[in-house]
Amino acid sequence: MTDAAGILQRSMERNRLGHAYLLTGQDLAALEGFARNLAKTLNCLQPPLGGDDCCDDCVSCHKVDAGNHADIMAIRPESKLRQIRIAQITRRNNSPPRVLHDLVYTTATEGQWKVAILTAVDRLNKDAANAFLKTLEEPPERTLFLLLTTESERVLDTIRSRCLRLNCAGDGSVPLNPDEEAWLEEFAELAGSSPLDVPGRYRLLGTLLARLAEVKKAVEMELGESSPLEQHDEIPPELRDQWEAELNAAVEAEYRHRRAAYLVALQGWLRDIWLLNAGVAEDLALFPKLTQAARSVADRISPRDAAANLAIMEQTQRTLHTTVQETLILEVGMLKLKL
Repeated sequence: MTDAAGILQRSMERNRLGHAYLLTGQDLAALEGFARNLAKTLNCLQPPLGGDDCCDDCVSCHKVDAGNHADIMAIRPESKLRQIRIAQITRRNNSPPRVLHDLVYTTATEGQWKVAILTAVDRLNKDAANAFLKTLEEPPERTLFLLLTTESERVLDTIRSRCLRLNCAGDGSVPLNPDEEAWLEEFAELAGSSPLDVPGRYRLLGTLLARLAEVKKAVEMELGESSPLEQHDEIPPELRDQWEAELNAAVEAEYRHRRAAYLVALQGWLRDIWLLNAGVAEDLALFPKLTQAARSVADRISPRDAAANLAIMEQTQRTLHTTVQETLILEVGMLKLKL
């Protein structure tokens, strides 16, 4: 079983299954297979001992595989534009025989769970996205949305922020260099020591800002030394301006890349907290050495707060690509985290 499958199964066993998951990977066909298997597991009539898989032999499993289970629906891009249209979400004159709302707003007839699988959810057009968003905001009970994409950055922020994201490509591990690892250990130790008041949150922010300042300085030195500005004594003013602009752009791009590595690492640790909060085994943690600190936080926050932390980090990373000042964005993010 993949880590993602294990996470979902254990969440289901503890009655903490979310209502919407954004499943990311490199192959849509593989993601569809994963989602279909989960739908079978949720509704299997003869689950194997342990209940963490489907039997693949009961009437329900066969119907899911055949695509005619009454409580399972798959939606894929249509038309020449390869988009998911509003007519596939809610009833319109040009709708297919069955639309998403037909599944969502009726009672399950064959299974325990209603499951909607949206393939290439990044292809929702504007009208379809707006209609789908209303459903995500007030989901019916025992209804699960599995949103599949190989291009998660193209999924609308309003949709992405309402889903729990799971990486289904490989083991989802987060490789760190020694500097990133040392900083994350410092952050985790401080966050896990005790519930944080406002001064404590600013101490967390301080560790991040101090480390990013060091990163920025290192990038400037590395790229500056290799710049033609350091290799020539006499440079025409216009050429100097051009090279300076190119150097500044290169520094900013490299700094953003390295900054993102720190935030991805932090998001990975917050993911570990979410898993532990949901009762998932510790062997699925991305950062085993930081499990004690993660457990300390997980034991004192609610499942809602644990999930909210992941959304906060997603939003923080997106906002860093805007013109808003970096320090302000990170400050808001740190103060919002439930630790």
